Amino acid sequence: MKLLETIHHPRDLRMLSMDQLKELAGDIRQRIIDVVGSNGGHLASNLGVTEITIALHYCFDFEKDHLLLDVGHQSYPHKLLTGRNPRFDTLRKAGGISGFPDPAESAFDPFKVGHAGTSIATAVGLAQADQMLGRDSRTVALIGDASIVNGLAFEGLNQAGLLERQMLVVLNDNNWGISPSRGALAEYLAKFRVSSLYEEVKQRAQQVLPRVPIVGKSVFDMLNHLKEGIKATVSPHQVFENMGFVYVGPVNGHDIGHLIQLLQGLRDVQHPVLLHIHTNKGQGADFAKADPGGFHSPRPFRLEAGKVTLQKGSGKSWTRAFSDALIEAARRDERIVALTAGMLAGTGLDVFAREFPSRCRDVGIAESATVDIAAGMAKAGLRPVVAIYSTFLQRAFDQVFQEVVLQGLPVLFCLDRAGLVGGDGAVHHGFLDIAYLRGLPNMVLAAPADEDELKAVLRFGLEHPGPVAIRYPRADVPESMGQAPPFVLGQSRLMLAGRDATILAYGSTVAAALDAAELLATDGVSVRVVNARFARPIDTDMLRTVLASDHPILTVEDHSVTGGFGAAVLEAAADLRLATESIVRLGMPADRFIPQGSRIGQLAECGIDAAGIAAAVQRELDQSRVDDRRPVREQLANPGTPPSPARRTD
Repeated sequence: MKLLETIHHPRDLRMLSMDQLKELAGDIRQRIIDVVGSNGGHLASNLGVTEITIALHYCFDFEKDHLLLDVGHQSYPHKLLTGRNPRFDTLRKAGGISGFPDPAESAFDPFKVGHAGTSIATAVGLAQADQMLGRDSRTVALIGDASIVNGLAFEGLNQAGLLERQMLVVLNDNNWGISPSRGALAEYLAKFRVSSLYEEVKQRAQQVLPRVPIVGKSVFDMLNHLKEGIKATVSPHQVFENMGFVYVGPVNGHDIGHLIQLLQGLRDVQHPVLLHIHTNKGQGADFAKADPGGFHSPRPFRLEAGKVTLQKGSGKSWTRAFSDALIEAARRDERIVALTAGMLAGTGLDVFAREFPSRCRDVGIAESATVDIAAGMAKAGLRPVVAIYSTFLQRAFDQVFQEVVLQGLPVLFCLDRAGLVGGDGAVHHGFLDIAYLRGLPNMVLAAPADEDELKAVLRFGLEHPGPVAIRYPRADVPESMGQAPPFVLGQSRLMLAGRDATILAYGSTVAAALDAAELLATDGVSVRVVNARFARPIDTDMLRTVLASDHPILTVEDHSVTGGFGAAVLEAAADLRLATESIVRLGMPADRFIPQGSRIGQLAECGIDAAGIAAAVQRELDQSRVDDRRPVREQLANPGTPPSPARRTD
C-alpha cells in the first residue's frame, strides 16, 4: 500500500517521520501524474508545490486556520491530503473533483477560486474578521505561479502590511506562470534565485532555530538575526520589508525538513511575515520540469519508458487558427502588435512571438496593465491586438471602458476560451463577455463561425477605426462552411434557407445550428439558419425580415442568456417596435453555474449542441400548433424537459 492511501486527514501527517514525509511527496507526485495523464489538467504547477503543501498541513490546522491558495491550479496536493484521494480519479470530470478549490467538496477549501492575485487580499479580510471576532485562527496565503505580479496582489500586500496580528504569505517563486514570469519584479526575484543567498539563509536558520522557543519575542529575535546576517548580500530596502512584512528567504521549497522547521518558528509570529520559497515547476517529473510551460495544463498523455506522448486533438484548434491568421495579417501590416497577460502559449501568441519578437509583449498576469499598454500603443498609431481568455478580460473591464472605448481607440480584443471550457469548469467559463462589453458605446462585438470567417473578421477588426472584440471557444474549428464574404459592420450571413423556423446563431454555435437543421430535415422540418456575425450592432434588416415570418425564432449562443446575444436580439426588436413573442433564447443558464466536465457534455447540458437545438425547434413548432401567440421565453439547460411558463390568454 502506498503511504498516500493511509492519509485520510491532514492530522495523519503528524504521525509520519521525515523520511516518510519525503516518501509521501513521491506518492503525491505519482498520483497527480497518473490522473492528469488520464484526464488532463494542471500538472507542472502542482508538482512544484508538493513539499510546501505537506509542510503547511503538518504545521497548521486548517480546519481552524485558513489556507488561501492563489490561482487555484496549485490545489491538487492539498486535495489529496484533505480526504479527496479516493475520488481523485474523477478530477475535472462531470460530477467529479474540481480542478480548483471548491468549498462544496471540502471544508478545507474556504473559497472557489481560479483567478490570480486574490489570495492575499482575501486573507487580510479573514485575518481582520478573526481579530474583530476574538478568534485565534491563523491565516496563510500561498501565492505563486507568477501571480505576485498581479496588481491585486500588490493591493493585498499593501493592506496586509498594516495588520497587527499573525499573517503568513508564502511566495512560491518558480519563475513561471503559464509562460515565464515577466516584469521588473520577476527579474528582482530572479537575482535571489541565482545567488548563493539560499544556502546562507539555510545555514543561519539551522544555527538559530533549535535554540529558540516556538513562540514569543525570541522568534522576532531569531528573524532579526537572520535578516541582519544577510544584509551584506541583499539591500536592506527590500520591497516586501518596505511594505511592512518581515521577510524570510529565499528558501528551497523542496526541502520538507527545513520548511517544517521554518514554519514552526513562523506560524505564531504576531506580525505579517513573507516566506519566499523557490520551487521548480514540474519537480519530480523530468519531462514537465524540462518544459514547464508545455506541461502547465496539458491534454491527457501517455508516459512509457520516460517518453511522453500527448493525446492529439481531432483537428485544428481555434487558438492555432487565430495565431495563423494574425501572423498572416502582421506580414501585411507592420503596425500590428500583439499583447497578452501571462498566457503567451495559451493564446497562440508564442508562435507569433517567434516570427515577430519585437512586436509581441507578454505583460504577465496583469490584465489591466495589458489593456492600458495597448491603449497607449493605439494612441501612438499602432494596431494592437490584445489576446486574453474571456474569463480573464473581466479583470480589466474598467480599463477597456476608460482607456480604450471612451477614447475611441482601435484596439482589437481577441477573446480565447469564450463560452464553455470543459474541465476547468465554472471558474474559467467565458460566459459574460457579450454582456459586459455590449453596453459600451461604439464597442463592436463579432464572432466567426469557421476559420475562413476568423480570417475575415480579423481583417475587419484591424481596419475598423474603433474598438472591436472577437470571441471564439476552446475547441477545434469546424469544417469550412464555404468561402467567407468580408465582414461588414452589422451585417449577418444567411447560411441556409427554410420555411418552418429560424435559428439565429452566433459564432461557434453556427455549426451546431446547421447540424440541427440537418437533423430536423429528416423529419420534414425546413429551418432557416442565419449566421449573425455581430452581437453589436445587430443586423436590423435581417431582424425585420425574420420577425415578419410567422414561425418560431431561436437565438443560439455559447454564452449566458442574461445579457448575451439573444438579449441583444430582443432589445433590438423592441427598439424597432417589432413583436417578440416568437423569440426563444438558447444559451448557458442564468441561474446556475455549469460545473467541470467535457465541453461536449456541457454543450448538451445547456441544450446548445445540435440535438438540443433540434429538440428546442421541435418543441416550439409543436407548441405553435396549439398556441399562436407565445410569450418571450428563456430556454435554459436540459432540452429533454421543456419548461412550462405561464401563457398569455388575451
